[in-house]
Amino acid sequence: MTAYRRDRTPGATWFFTLNLADRSQRLLVERVDLLRASFRHVMLRHPWHIDAIVILPDHLHALCTLPANDANFSLRWRLIKTGFSRALPRDERISPSRQSKGERGVWQRRYWEHRIRDEDDFRRHVDYIHHNPRKHGHVQCVADWPWSSFHRYVQAGLLPADWAGGDISLLQAGES
Repeated sequence: MTAYRRDRTPGATWFFTLNLADRSQRLLVERVDLLRASFRHVMLRHPWHIDAIVILPDHLHALCTLPANDANFSLRWRLIKTGFSRALPRDERISPSRQSKGERGVWQRRYWEHRIRDEDDFRRHVDYIHHNPRKHGHVQCVADWPWSSFHRYVQAGLLPADWAGGDISLLQAGES
């Protein structure tokens, strides 16, 4: 098994992107109930704070903060992905490589992680997460996407309900 070099800062906040293996699938929104159940199950045993999250049809973005003495985000994601996969019927296409290892073909093996450096980095990633459904053309207004922590931010008074409801080119100009 490949040993990836990862930052292991305990208690850090991280931005993650996880993708389905078949990006044409819509499993994450079609079976959001199973994904939520997997998150709840893992968070009971391995708590962490989800600062922001968006679930899209074929991928998700999350901003999560680990407990003070804990750096093991990879365990949490492995358990969340496994729990979700096991709850699904076994009807996905499985590559020969995955078959030889006894793996399912639901998720891409790896995921993207980025440790948040400061408040500005945090804010930019929260904005990226909340804007993502609009960026991908799923909705015109961020508030119209149901699977987003954007609604929690509005309820807490951190963002206005019409945030990012205007000209999309203004937000895209800040993206790399």
